[in-house]
Amino acid sequence: MASLGQMSDYEIRLVRIFKSVVECGGFTAAETTLGISRSAISQHMNDLEGRLGFSLCQRGRGGFSLTEEGKEIYQAGLTLLTALETFKSDVNALHQTIKGELNIGITDNLVTLPAMHVTNALAELSAPENEVMLHIHMEPSDAVIRGVMDGHLHVGVVPAVNLPTSLETRLLYDEPSYLYCAAGHPLFNQHDDTLSTEDIAQHFAISPRYPLPIEARQAHDALSLRASASDREGAAFLILTGRFIGFLPEHVAEQWVAAGKMRSLLSATQHYRIPFVLITRHDRRPNRVVDAFLNLIKSS
Repeated sequence: MASLGQMSDYEIRLVRIFKSVVECGGFTAAETTLGISRSAISQHMNDLEGRLGFSLCQRGRGGFSLTEEGKEIYQAGLTLLTALETFKSDVNALHQTIKGELNIGITDNLVTLPAMHVTNALAELSAPENEVMLHIHMEPSDAVIRGVMDGHLHVGVVPAVNLPTSLETRLLYDEPSYLYCAAGHPLFNQHDDTLSTEDIAQHFAISPRYPLPIEARQAHDALSLRASASDREGAAFLILTGRFIGFLPEHVAEQWVAAGKMRSLLSATQHYRIPFVLITRHDRRPNRVVDAFLNLIKSS
């Protein structure tokens, strides 16, 4: 451990290699990402373990897995590398060209939203005159929130539901959701004029296991819940079986509605809206790349 008391470029490179190995799931899978051979990766890992004084991972016929120490070093490495990027960003502030990294976490199924605020801001940030490396992490909302809070994500896009007070929020989208069924379902060919909420409540529906505001949760609770989904894509899978009804964002369902494979039910009453926000830490350090991205979001 004493040999890592003063970090050189080489030790930092070892930490980066370890991070890539973990995220790729093993030495062989990391070869392409790192551009070096498996034997070279193994030598670097042995060197890092020797400097630290303990084993970081198990490798062999049983597959790749982290030791308890390895898990802690991985998290510490994320903190270190993020701090280095923050330092790099501070130095870059002396120059006109924006240089550095943006780590953004986004919850599922937002790319088809008509209002493309994040997409447009990323396009501007990655303009040829800038030198910005973009990293997008598609995660469940709770994972995005944790990532922003612990610092390995600079910004996140999540539903505005049960957010910690330590986060700063900026409204991005107001996403409408409607109740849908698919072709083959008994309600698919039945006109809304002949339907009632009581009729709908007699059919099996999908319960979401992802964060929702109270209004949305109440809309689900009024249905006969007989299946569950961890995200909106999972809900779409179940709806398309023709056995279940369920709520989906309008922009997610649009492709199947256009193809005649899905329709909304009682759209005048069976709907709700979910606000999506951009989150950052209240106490975040100044970062030129992040500040530029936030300004682009504001102008968008």
